[in-house]
Amino acid sequence: MDCVFCKIMKGEIPSEKLYENDEMFIIRDIEPKAAKHYLMIPKRHYKSISEMTDEDGVAFARSLKKISDLTDKLGLQNGYRLVINQGDDAGQTVPHMHVHILAGQPLDFPDLRK
Repeated sequence: MDCVFCKIMKGEIPSEKLYENDEMFIIRDIEPKAAKHYLMIPKRHYKSISEMTDEDGVAFARSLKKISDLTDKLGLQNGYRLVINQGDDAGQTVPHMHVHILAGQPLDFPDLRK
């Protein structure tokens, strides 16, 4: 498989893992869009929410919860945004499910009420 995140997980591509457990790992994004920009990457390879099994969904929920436990370690005390891009139109550039964690500055937010 030619997946950059799978290669990082296996140690074939070097990257500092800021956190890792049996289900996921967190690294810094190489093209940050905020002062602090991390990626939470599930270890099991699947591209999107629609490809998740029920078991994947449970593991993914635990991984999201773990982010809140890492607030101090990652410097997220003033708040953070979680972003999941699904598919080409949404800007998903790596076909492996992942969550962007953005923090460290006030973040603009489009008014979605319109």
